[in-house]
Amino acid sequence: MTQPVRIDVVSDIVCPWCFIGKKRLEQAIALQPDIPVEVHYRPYFLNDWIPRDGISRLDYLTAKFGGPDRYKEIAGRVQAAAASEGLVYDADNIKSQPNTIDAHRLIRWAAGIGKAGAMKQRLMDLYFTEGADLTNKAVLVQAATDIGLDPEDIRAALDSDQDVAAVTQEAESAKEAGIQGVPMFIFGGKFAVSGAQSPEYLAEAISRTAQEAAE
Repeated sequence: MTQPVRIDVVSDIVCPWCFIGKKRLEQAIALQPDIPVEVHYRPYFLNDWIPRDGISRLDYLTAKFGGPDRYKEIAGRVQAAAASEGLVYDADNIKSQPNTIDAHRLIRWAAGIGKAGAMKQRLMDLYFTEGADLTNKAVLVQAATDIGLDPEDIRAALDSDQDVAAVTQEAESAKEAGIQGVPMFIFGGKFAVSGAQSPEYLAEAISRTAQEAAE
């Protein structure tokens, strides 16, 4: 049996190119049906300065881009790229900018039942398409329930500090390793691809990694 190609995806839930990159990676995997892969989602904090209870989207766009008007052109480009992948990026619907540590904790817990990818997708859909507030505990508990986690367990875990230190350490380690932008795809622990590259490009990286492992 061929060892699966390990793909580590370093990304953040509120990063629109990570939203697009996840879809492109899935298409890349589909282009290589004969190569088994194992995808691991790794946390990254795009905005580690945002407090745990989040801030308004207006305050965020002002702090980061100088105001919502300055973001419009970027939002247009992202919206078009998302639409080309069948995704909906509704920038006008986003009212709050969350701190993403709790969302990353959910992905970590979902990995325990083999559902990390589904959890990440649900959180991104909630944020980018539905405009949900990812610092709202009820929203997070419902998202976890949607993919098969136990709501009572999740509510209790979110109320505790479970895995806060572990997630923070992992996200900080990515920055210490020199990852400045996300998504970052790491194939087989040694071949890194930065940005939401095309499915064909990512498929080639999967193939190359599998070939090197077989040699």
